[in-house]
Amino acid sequence: MQTQDAINTGITGSPKTNYLTNGFTLKSWLLTKDHKRIAIMYLITVSMFFFAGGLYASAIRLELLTPASDLLQTGTYNKVFTQHGVLMIFFFLIPSIPAVLGNFLLPIMIGAKDLALPRINLLSLYIYWVGGLLTIYALLQGGVDTGWTFYTPYSTTFSNTYVMAVGLGIFINGFSSILTGLNFIVTVHTMRAPGMTWFRLPLFVWAMYAVSLVMILGTPVIAITILLLALERLVGVGIFDPSIGGDPILFQHLFWFYSHPAVYIMILPGMGVISELISNFSRKKIFGYEFIAFSSIAIAVFGFLVWGHHMFVSGQSIYAGLVFSFLTMVVAVPSAIKMFNWTATLYKGSVSFDTPMLYALGFMGLFLIGGLTGLFLGSIGLTVHLTDTYFVVAHFHYVMVGGQVIAYLGGIHYWWPKMTGKMYSEFWGKISAMLVFIGFNLTFFPQFILGYQGMPRRYASYPEEFQVLNIFSTAGASVLGVGLIMPVLYLGHSLFYGKAAGDNPWMLPGLEWRTSSPPPTENFEKTPIVTWEAYEFGEESGLDLEEARRRDLAAAVS
Repeated sequence: MQTQDAINTGITGSPKTNYLTNGFTLKSWLLTKDHKRIAIMYLITVSMFFFAGGLYASAIRLELLTPASDLLQTGTYNKVFTQHGVLMIFFFLIPSIPAVLGNFLLPIMIGAKDLALPRINLLSLYIYWVGGLLTIYALLQGGVDTGWTFYTPYSTTFSNTYVMAVGLGIFINGFSSILTGLNFIVTVHTMRAPGMTWFRLPLFVWAMYAVSLVMILGTPVIAITILLLALERLVGVGIFDPSIGGDPILFQHLFWFYSHPAVYIMILPGMGVISELISNFSRKKIFGYEFIAFSSIAIAVFGFLVWGHHMFVSGQSIYAGLVFSFLTMVVAVPSAIKMFNWTATLYKGSVSFDTPMLYALGFMGLFLIGGLTGLFLGSIGLTVHLTDTYFVVAHFHYVMVGGQVIAYLGGIHYWWPKMTGKMYSEFWGKISAMLVFIGFNLTFFPQFILGYQGMPRRYASYPEEFQVLNIFSTAGASVLGVGLIMPVLYLGHSLFYGKAAGDNPWMLPGLEWRTSSPPPTENFEKTPIVTWEAYEFGEESGLDLEEARRRDLAAAVS
């Protein structure tokens, strides 16, 4: 949320054209350098990957309705859950908020006309498409059965599936993340509007900045790991396979050194969205702005130090395990700071329960459960019992789906009027949000119990005593699926039949609400000037530009 540092933009009038109407040909879209159009193309693509991954998830839940492996053969089941993980993690969860909401909003929020490197931004989209198409081709040809973690030596020696093609698709896709992160960092450093100091940045921008650091520093590690995997698989060099002199634990260290920070690539942007929603729909300045901003940076930094808690049962040193267990508890602190500050912001706020706010409140509840159960898995003693059970599956989905996907949906609903200039049905939006929340809990909470009782993950068959909880889980997945499909219908309907949104339908602060809906290609008719108290929760304060500048100068001198 934009802090109470107010905004005096000097923006008046509505442009004759906006970014959607500035050219209608396919060429005008495919060759565009407009960050907003690129964001829309990302939105369409990541949505396709999301629903493709959802189809695989449906097949998993249908298989687990009965104890026997009667719908899918064991080998096919291995491919299905692997392909579900690959599509959801690498092609939806990681790029969704940065590539869609970050691309669309970050320049507008800081008063810029575009990202600093617009051609690089378009290149990142093309790279994402190439990596995605190659992965989809490999999955359709024969798939991959190694699990989305590609653990060696199975992925290098024993699997006869399309490991290298999928690995190459992920490798290519990684460059899209690197370029996006680089673009965001350069933009924040060099293109902020006059008066947009670091501590006037919206918390969403802070989250994008933090996640960009993780993208740039972490993604090359997984790229190197995939190259080493290819070298061993194609040439037979002993890197990971112990039968030829390699070390499979080395692969786990390299993989998780990236993949645990990747968790924060997924969740940090969601936290930025929630900071905006909680503050704006409480009609209050965010409690502890500086603490939330620095907690985003702290999560990004500490995220690189806790990869070893995925390896407590791998045979690593007990002393290393103790250190990683301690650091796992430490990394929970900045996340707890956000939760406490969001709660304090809600206290005595004028809370309005619009659809985005319902998603924000759902995020707080679901992420709290996901975060607390993460502490269970960070404890060495409990992890021995819980590793590779459905407890891990439930924890991961509470953080990723209950966190990132819920935040993504909240952000899409919040900024949809700005992106399209149209309002959607609040009635159906609220129904969808409640179905998602109820369906999610019914799907994944029983899996905590299943995991604690000892049901292993990645098995197509299981003992009969686990069937009742699996039926509950599959029934919940049906409700969740309906809740997730509904936004496609009513948001799509709003494009053609929705009422005009107006420039600021929520009556909220923020530079994005001070330009037209949809925004013009250049975002603002004039470069906005960010001042101290000129605009606050939809009410003009009466300060003119010169007076605001004098107050800023006086504050700086004092």
